[in-house]
Amino acid sequence: MAEKQIGNKVLRLVRGDITDMEVEAFVFDITEDVKLGSGFGGAIQQRGGIVIQKELDGIGSCPTGEAVVTEAGILKADWIIHTNGPKFREEDEEAKLRKAVESVLARAEEKGIKRLAFPPIGTGLYQVPLDLCSRVMVDTISQHLANGSTLEEVLIVAPDNREFNPFKAKIEEGA
Repeated sequence: MAEKQIGNKVLRLVRGDITDMEVEAFVFDITEDVKLGSGFGGAIQQRGGIVIQKELDGIGSCPTGEAVVTEAGILKADWIIHTNGPKFREEDEEAKLRKAVESVLARAEEKGIKRLAFPPIGTGLYQVPLDLCSRVMVDTISQHLANGSTLEEVLIVAPDNREFNPFKAKIEEGA
């Protein structure tokens, strides 16, 4: 674990399953067509119920850099904030990632969420470089928390050491 205190707020890095965190909302990196699909999206639907995809179907789409909110079905969290982050070697990858994180934070503020969990956005299937992802996410979340956010705690949940270590280094660099 690593953490960064930002005024009376905290940014914390933990290892684990994001769907099992004690948070009000967690973030899922979704495609523009808002289909949960297979892989982790399929696991979210299986664990949370079909209500999640039905709500997404009603939303219709999520352009790159934007975020939409659904209920989390029977998962521990109340909400899932779905964001469409950048894909590998896409133009303006850094700006798209920053906008996706900012959009998630804005949706969390609108819902009055106090505890939010992010995955490393785009570092799995979409191969966003971990050094870029950790820098942009930690910097963007830190700036948001420092500027009057109602969020109290933001977790970055890494499933393994490949993703955990770059985030740990970035958080400790600023500590």
